[in-house]
Amino acid sequence: MDDTEKTPEQDPRQEPFMVDTDLLTAEQLEGLVQEYCTRYHGLNDHESPLQEQSRVLAAVRRGDLVVWFDPVENSAGLGQPPSP
Repeated sequence: MDDTEKTPEQDPRQEPFMVDTDLLTAEQLEGLVQEYCTRYHGLNDHESPLQEQSRVLAAVRRGDLVVWFDPVENSAGLGQPPSP
């Protein structure tokens, strides 16, 4: 028996996946942008991390940031798109 036979495969239903932003309400997207700003920009000594909202939202619209959903954690957040 080789190592590949010993390792169970992870259930693909437990893998994080991208969510099309068209499926989200404006309020949901705004909440994700605010969370991203306070989590990442708030740690970078910005006096007002929420001032970054328009830049973050523009990055989402361009596809530089995407919405990820984690079914195991039942949570969503913004992150980098997958590499091509």
